[in-house]
Parts: sequence; C-alpha cells; structure tokens
Amino acid sequence: MSLAGRDLTIGYSDRVVGRGLNVALERGEVLALLGPNGGGKTTLLKTLLGILAPRAGDVAIGGRSLAAISIRERARLIAYVPQVHVPTFAFTVDTVVLMGRTAHGIAHLAPRPYTMISGGERQLVLLARALAQEPQFVVLDEPTASLDFGNQGKVMREIRTLAGAGHGILFTTHDPNHALRAADRAYLLRAGERIAEGAVGVVLTRERLEDLYGAPVEKLTDAASGHAAFLPG
Repeated sequence: MSLAGRDLTIGYSDRVVGRGLNVALERGEVLALLGPNGGGKTTLLKTLLGILAPRAGDVAIGGRSLAAISIRERARLIAYVPQVHVPTFAFTVDTVVLMGRTAHGIAHLAPRPYTMISGGERQLVLLARALAQEPQFVVLDEPTASLDFGNQGKVMREIRTLAGAGHGILFTTHDPNHALRAADRAYLLRAGERIAEGAVGVVLTRERLEDLYGAPVEKLTDAASGHAAFLPG
C-alpha cells in the first residue's frame, strides 16, 4: 500500500505554492522532506493529509483517491504529528493518548500532566496519540524542532522503530543528518519545485544541499565507518 501524490499543484485560494509534484511513500519506509523555509514542505504535507485540497492532481492511498475516502477512514489510514503543539489544559498523558484511543509504550508517563513533561516526552506522547489511530502512514512536521540533542535522538530512533513495524513514515526536517540517520529516501523541495529525490546516500550531497539552501555546506566523513555528516559552511 502506498500514499501517493500525482502531478500535484499545491497552494491556497490566493496563491500557488508548487506545481507538477509527484511523491510516493510505501509502508515500511521512511521518507525525509527537506527544503528551506517557505519552500512548500508544510503545504505539501497538508495536501497529502487532505487538510488542503490539491489545486490540480490527486492524492491516493492504496490506489484510492483521498477525496473519495471519508474523514473517519482517513484517520485509520494516516496520522499527523504537527510541528508545535502548545497545551492549554493540564490533561494527563493517558488522556491525551486516549484522544487517539490507546497508549503505545509510554505507560510510565501516563498519570503525569501533559503540561509538565519535557518537550521530547511530549513529542513521544503525540506520536503515541497518532499511533492510537492504528494508521498505515504517519506524517510528522519537523518532529525534532526545539528538542535538545538527546531527545532528537529518541525521536529519530522511534521513527525507525515505526518503519520496522510496517508504518510508512514521512517527516520534514532542516537537518540532513537526521535524514541520513533515519530515512531511506530524501525528497528535496525548494520554491515549490522538486530538486531531487532518491536514496539518502545518493541524493544528499554537499553540492545538492548547497543548491537547496543557497549556503555553503561542509561534509565530514568518518574514515573508519564511512559515515557522513553535514555542517553549515
């Protein structure tokens, strides 16, 4: 089963953000969406989720047009974890997860107020809430934004765990190192245009990243393992 956007024109009633976009995600794989601010990443995510209707083209899950699938059924197929969630009420963690239906692996947090846990723990709670829908696909908008180094690692590990369990994962990031660590494929988007797409080890090069962000990039390679990392130049 796949989540796919075909020949998409994305945008809003007053403006087009991108045209001619094709993107596909299979179950069991992780796709990282990278690009500069204002490049269309969040607009593309919202279109794939059905929050925004495509201006042209179609989004389909398992070959079925998203427009023909009810909101209730969509929730069983695809879940969304937003970039920022500011809690208003001090719901307990188990209550927040039960908004999705049931908890997955964070029982030790269950009785604690949602407003009193760390940013990393809160992101895991939102993941658990998404998984409570028992979806085939999980879409995350900058899941490590504002998290410290350790919590970024926790979220990246959880993304790989979810893919190993058969979920298709799509996440946006500004850090190519997160894509190298957690993703199978990368999709580079700038000014609403696909710059490149493919296996992370092939697509994520210093030259492409410099073109994508319009800034110098330094590539470091560990001589023993061959693992690479990118730094702003």
